[in-house]
Amino acid sequence: MFIDRVEIAVASGKGGAGCVSFRREKFIVNGGPDGGDGGRGGDLIFEVDPNADTLSRYRGKRVYQAPNGEAGGSRNKTGASGEDLILKVPPGVQVFDKETDELLLDLTDSGASVVFLKGGRGGQGNVHFKSPTNQRPTYAQPGLSGVTREIRLELKLIADAGLAGFPNVGKSTFISAVSHAKPEIADYAFTTLTPHLGVVQVGDYKSFTLADIPGIIEGASDGRGLGVEFLRHIERTRILLFVLDTQSEITPSDQYEKLLVELKRYSETLFTRSKAIVFSRIDADPASAKDKIDDFFKTQKIKPQKDGEGFSYYDDEKTFALPISSVSGYNLKEAIYKLNKLIDREKNANRG
Repeated sequence: MFIDRVEIAVASGKGGAGCVSFRREKFIVNGGPDGGDGGRGGDLIFEVDPNADTLSRYRGKRVYQAPNGEAGGSRNKTGASGEDLILKVPPGVQVFDKETDELLLDLTDSGASVVFLKGGRGGQGNVHFKSPTNQRPTYAQPGLSGVTREIRLELKLIADAGLAGFPNVGKSTFISAVSHAKPEIADYAFTTLTPHLGVVQVGDYKSFTLADIPGIIEGASDGRGLGVEFLRHIERTRILLFVLDTQSEITPSDQYEKLLVELKRYSETLFTRSKAIVFSRIDADPASAKDKIDDFFKTQKIKPQKDGEGFSYYDDEKTFALPISSVSGYNLKEAIYKLNKLIDREKNANRG
């Protein structure tokens, strides 16, 4: 089951108490203090596991606490430290404070290990409190308590490009045609109920990742349909690829404008991402598709070009708008190439 948000309580271990003890051996009547220190409490650590892709392992358990340290012993024996508790999460998980919504950690690097809560220090045994004026100290320190926090884990997929579009416009068919992702495909709305991630090969030595999320409808930001719950999975993308259906009752131009409204309501940052467009399902009714694509460019006040089949398209160094068919493969290679070019452009711009 795909789980991308959980609320849990986490705690580091308490330090063990120091020991009050005095040396007792044959022929030594009044030995001095020899109480050992308590062990350190275990740390609570987050580790990014590249093989994980969901938070489902945290669905059935509410509290996670690292073991406590053991108490110190006589003869200056230090108590054993509590083992660290390692919580493994997929790449892209963010850790928020449950009460304040403060972002505490952003875990994006595979294999990274971060100490989130330090274990409590063990208390000192009475051997540390001997002095010229107190030869027989009868007290030791208790161990320090661990730290407890109520947190929320949210998974945001890490992808180079993300697909945005209404339900049943061909997003799943597109990602399955250009990658090895296998989302459910059917002829009804909201077929895709969870995000999918696909790796798209560009030649023999180049690839990029593409994220598909459940469809967005008008009013999604007000809770209609599946709402905007899954938009966070394309927040990290460099490029938004709009999939506009040429066979829908809603014109591509209206689809595009309504999607922009929902994106802006959700996140101004996401709204300002670089964007590109593919017009899907052009093979179902080519004549109608050509008219709707022409109308889109006219409405958006964009001067297009014509390809060999008479379809309008647009292409420059910053964006593109291209007619495609995921079934026949029409323009799929061109779309992949152009999308990869835009991703590279964004990567180079960020390095600068």
